[in-house]
Amino acid sequence: MAAQSNNSSVLVSEFLLICFPNYQTWQHWLSLPLSLLFLLAMGANATLLITIRLEASLHEPMYYLLSLLSLLDIVLCLTVIPKVLAIFWFDLRPISFSACFLQMFIMNSFLTMESCTFMVMAYDRYVAICHPLRYSSIITSEFVVRAAIFIMARNVLLTMPIPILSSQLRYCARIIKNCICTNMSVSKLSCDDITFNQLYQFVVGWTLLGSDLILIILSYSFILKVVLRIKAEGAVAKALSTCGSHFILILFFSTVLLVLVITNLARERIPPDVPILLNILHHLIPPALNPIVYGVRTKEIKQGIQNLLRRL
Repeated sequence: MAAQSNNSSVLVSEFLLICFPNYQTWQHWLSLPLSLLFLLAMGANATLLITIRLEASLHEPMYYLLSLLSLLDIVLCLTVIPKVLAIFWFDLRPISFSACFLQMFIMNSFLTMESCTFMVMAYDRYVAICHPLRYSSIITSEFVVRAAIFIMARNVLLTMPIPILSSQLRYCARIIKNCICTNMSVSKLSCDDITFNQLYQFVVGWTLLGSDLILIILSYSFILKVVLRIKAEGAVAKALSTCGSHFILILFFSTVLLVLVITNLARERIPPDVPILLNILHHLIPPALNPIVYGVRTKEIKQGIQNLLRRL
């Protein structure tokens, strides 16, 4: 009978997402700020994309990279937040087996794509400030295309095994104590040994995100070194302002990710609802902040948005 029960556990057709298992009464109150942040993120990124598309002065490699970042943010938001809000508002907890692993794949691959995009943008600023005379010959439209292909290929190929490994496991339970199909939340429901699954995600995640962060730090270290040597009046402030918006977003992205990792490692000391909330916010706050920070701090984008509003 036990063997028969174990065999039947393979036929899981859907999972149930239980958001905030200890504080489910929070869901209705939390849905309002989350929905407002979602609308803000979608509206701001869409506005940024339209502005860059319609404003001829923004048809430059730096803004093409920013467009790529906005596209990644939109996909991440649409992958996670509508399902979370559907659970909060309509109690639609079931998620199909295939939809769960598709969501897992998009979250893992697009999160690392976003990190890689920040790295390429840091390199763009490094060339602009440290090698200004060679900028137009190095950072070209062709460079952006190649960078985009590299960003997608590297992260898709290396993160694809994560949902594939999880989908091959046998499952003894189907209740996921999370709002999202994260690899750890899903795989721990399995009857099988998940050591290799966990090890692969750990190694790939830290390799991709860690290498990006190291290259970003190196780029800004070289930028700072060059900026401090500039003698012209106002040149330092202008150079730092050019990189300021990039650095703010990268710092916030890395800080939120680090806090999320720490809370997951300290699960025994932290209520389980805290990392669940942080996971949701990590897929929502950076997408909402990115276009706003660039819109406020970048004169060309601000002017482009004003021109767009005049046309409406």
